[in-house]
Amino acid sequence: MSEQFEMIAKTFQGLEEVLAEELTGLGANDVQIGRRMVAFTGNKEMMYKANFCLRTAIRILKPIKQFKAKNADEVYEQIKAIAWEEILDVNKTFAVDAVVFSDEFRHSKFVSYKVKDAIVDHFRDLNGKRPSVRINRPDVLLNIHIAQTTCTLSLDSSGESLHRRGYRQEAVEAPLNEVLAAGMILMTGWKGECDLIDPMCGSGTIPIEAALIARNIAPGVFRKEFAFEKWVDFDQDLFDSVYNDDSQEREFTHKIYGYDNNPKANEIAMNNVKAAGVSKDIRLKLQPFQQFEQPAEKAIIVTNPPYGERISTNDLLGLYQMIGERLKHAFIGNDAWILSYREECFDQIGLKPSQKTPLYNGALECEFRKYQIFDGKYKEFKSQEDGPGANNDRGSRERRDFKPRRDEGGRGFAGGDRKPREFKKNWEPRGDK
Repeated sequence: MSEQFEMIAKTFQGLEEVLAEELTGLGANDVQIGRRMVAFTGNKEMMYKANFCLRTAIRILKPIKQFKAKNADEVYEQIKAIAWEEILDVNKTFAVDAVVFSDEFRHSKFVSYKVKDAIVDHFRDLNGKRPSVRINRPDVLLNIHIAQTTCTLSLDSSGESLHRRGYRQEAVEAPLNEVLAAGMILMTGWKGECDLIDPMCGSGTIPIEAALIARNIAPGVFRKEFAFEKWVDFDQDLFDSVYNDDSQEREFTHKIYGYDNNPKANEIAMNNVKAAGVSKDIRLKLQPFQQFEQPAEKAIIVTNPPYGERISTNDLLGLYQMIGERLKHAFIGNDAWILSYREECFDQIGLKPSQKTPLYNGALECEFRKYQIFDGKYKEFKSQEDGPGANNDRGSRERRDFKPRRDEGGRGFAGGDRKPREFKKNWEPRGDK
């Protein structure tokens, strides 16, 4: 059995439980939920799988050292004492990202500089050589997390944020983050059991993430590289076995529909769907929500309408009123999940949500609301047995036995048509995080 070690999967606030369920499904041990993160243990194979398979993780960190420090000089001495020759090749580049929640350390950039100096000085004292610092696309990326006086230095095994799947060719204004889109879909409990519809799909993020979930295609298959591939202990054969294992992929017998009233968005979505290799599962159409009709088959709606913040609209409240009207008249017997920001927008929908979940879309504190669209009075509907798919409700699921992590200040640290890997190595690199 290879060595087990602790890792940290970072995510967005509100997606921690979904991420913990993903990790448990992968076979991770000691899964513990924290704030915007989930800690777990596993071996090198698990680290590779976490990067390659997780849909709701932003990055996977591997802690190197945890220590107490009251000032920058103490940080410097602790970092310099690490045997860096076992971690970093002196001929490779590195960068340091600092996250600081402390009264003692007020400037994260200064902390980064002290860590960089300590690493460089360690190598100079060792053999007179020094590795180079490179901000963009370094060979090794380090993360220093300071909560008051507790410091944790970690290797960032992901590199570029994991939300950058690699299939997005172009985006509309304020596109939905891929990790958030996947998290929203997983929160509904949908895994391909019926049709899924996004009536305002923009560049197609929700339909694409839904197709990957339905077929259980790992999101990492589109990426050009991961940071761990440049580590001194990288195991190419082990990663190839993870990469080429498609045994968990499955058939999808339903359809995913994406509509939008913007011709440019429709064109962008088509290009992105094609790049993701899921064209046979997704039907895109240029259609405003006003023309939405009752689907012939059972379906679920997952959508992210404009909020009037990053994307403006002439009549925001009228838009949400229309959404409610269409749901009441053309989505009877199905569930709709809507992510939005303003309470007054939700009020215009005119329906009583059966579930509300706080989620952050960037800096905006939003809510993800579930609407069960029924024909008749609400009390009569609730008195009946729950319909198909009700057992997927997160609220009614058996509580998972995850250990809660202490809060920030005290916990210490925070398919078949896909391109082969040999071809993807020649892809142009995506932008930095």
